[in-house]
Amino acid sequence: MKKISIAALLIRLLAAIGLAAGLAACGSIKQEDAGAQQVTPPVEQTTTIPVDASRVPEAVTNVQPSASPVRTDAVKPAAPAPAPAPALADARRMAKESERAGMQAKIAAAPMPFSPHGYEPQPQEREKYKALSDNPVHLAAETPVSTFSIDVDTGSYSNVRRFLNQGRLPPSDAVRVEELVNYFPYDYALPQDGRPFAVHTELSAAPWSADKVLMRIGIKGQDIAKQNLPPANLVFLVDVSGSMNSNDKLPLLRSSLKLLVNEMSEQRREQDHITLVTYAGTTAVTLPPTSLKERGRILAAIDGLNANGSTNGASGIALAYQMAQQGFIKGGINRILLATDGDFNVGITSFEQLKNMVEEKRKSGVSLSTLGFGTGNYNEQLMEQLADAGDGAYSYIDNLMEGHKVLVNEMTSSLATIARDVKIQVEFNPATVKEYRLVGYENRLLAREDFNNDKVDAGDIGAGHTVTALYELTLNGQQGLVDPLRYGVSGAAAAVADRKAVGIPGELAHIKLRYKQPDLQTSTLMDTVVRRDAVRPLKEASNEFRFATAVAGYGQLLRGGKYAGQWSYADARTLAASSIGADRYGYRGEFLRLVDLAQALSTRTVAARE
Repeated sequence: MKKISIAALLIRLLAAIGLAAGLAACGSIKQEDAGAQQVTPPVEQTTTIPVDASRVPEAVTNVQPSASPVRTDAVKPAAPAPAPAPALADARRMAKESERAGMQAKIAAAPMPFSPHGYEPQPQEREKYKALSDNPVHLAAETPVSTFSIDVDTGSYSNVRRFLNQGRLPPSDAVRVEELVNYFPYDYALPQDGRPFAVHTELSAAPWSADKVLMRIGIKGQDIAKQNLPPANLVFLVDVSGSMNSNDKLPLLRSSLKLLVNEMSEQRREQDHITLVTYAGTTAVTLPPTSLKERGRILAAIDGLNANGSTNGASGIALAYQMAQQGFIKGGINRILLATDGDFNVGITSFEQLKNMVEEKRKSGVSLSTLGFGTGNYNEQLMEQLADAGDGAYSYIDNLMEGHKVLVNEMTSSLATIARDVKIQVEFNPATVKEYRLVGYENRLLAREDFNNDKVDAGDIGAGHTVTALYELTLNGQQGLVDPLRYGVSGAAAAVADRKAVGIPGELAHIKLRYKQPDLQTSTLMDTVVRRDAVRPLKEASNEFRFATAVAGYGQLLRGGKYAGQWSYADARTLAASSIGADRYGYRGEFLRLVDLAQALSTRTVAARE
């Protein structure tokens, strides 16, 4: 019966795909089977039949009898007489019963062939994110000083948006709360004292905890009109390796860069020059330094980019810095825009080596910013850290509207630096503050002594940039998260007593900032004091404070809501909706829709269902 089953199945398969010549071979197959009893017979299945692709051109699912009559007498049987029709029908029936009886396990173990009906196995998820842990709560009496670098990156926000639009929540390590908050422009007042930026503070109740206060530090950079920017020497460093061959990578990249070229041309910035460097398995200068007067030539070079080959990113970075040095403009904008998915697989691929390479090259006065593209193999950790090491900013381009935001609406802040190595240090007064927690900035923390050390790198501020940081405070007299020590109370009490003796019970914190002018190597200090009587109810806070708070709460929920209490996405949406403000570009309106998506994709708790 086993011999008949093989013949029957092969006859049906070969007849369905029109290989008449294969029918004549079935007889010989039966003869071979007589001496090979250990061969496992193939079995019909309703999804995909595993076959030898070298013998059959394509797999066929749910094979039906051919519309044309099949001449079974054309098959040369091994036995003296052909198998009767009842035996053939019986073989077919037994094959189907065998499948239903347990042959699925053997089929599952077989290699999956290509399906002609459009199914292809999904690529393995290889995206890389730096592991982050939420900033802890600190006792002001024990650790009164908090120091960190500012962060103007926005890539986390658009990357989170990409996940939500795909119908899934982002991994928690992809969510950096400060980048979500800083994605939005805020209506802070411009500096009036000749400094490159102004500092503003505001205090109000924390919406997720009635006994806590939020302290906002807001920075507004001096703006510069696009036509008044210094001359620019830009190098577009573009990944054209095979991994960029998808619609959300190289085609989107080309369209985004052309937006920038067209905007610079429309601003009549003919003094600017653009160089195009590409890398895959090898590197090349696709377009030498070219004036914006030749816009057509620049656009044609961008349109001519095609993806193919491996990814030697380190070699591309070295050539880009070389070309930037050749066209260096003293007192001008000298910047590399690295556009890639970050999947380096040839040459130097070590994360630390690449980062060290960029840190060394930044001494040349050339900055490096990164534009991330794509999914599946996206190396977000590399993109964010390279921009940090290169004195630049990291953006993720998930659609052309984001490309327009970063390269057109925010062209001045993306290209022109007004202050370098900006650090913030906050000293909390234990006489008034019991506990504090910095919301976000987990990978921007600095040691206390780093604040005054001008050799320590920190974030840069671009023209017109706004930067926001939030601290959650527990004031004295309120219930904190950290229990007092049984044996160390006297030390903490002595520290508080010392503070009171200074005579500053009404102060909450002393905020200091250090920054460098773009062409200087020594920093400048500025400071301000925050008083306790500045705390206001949340409903009386500014729209800017309320909206930033809503975004910070949303970000904390995406990371698991460790400190968010019973606050929900619905609460974040309500607070954000009440503080939209002018919303010139519609970014805040879109945020409401993203909160709705996050809520819909989240698992509701038992309490929420009740």
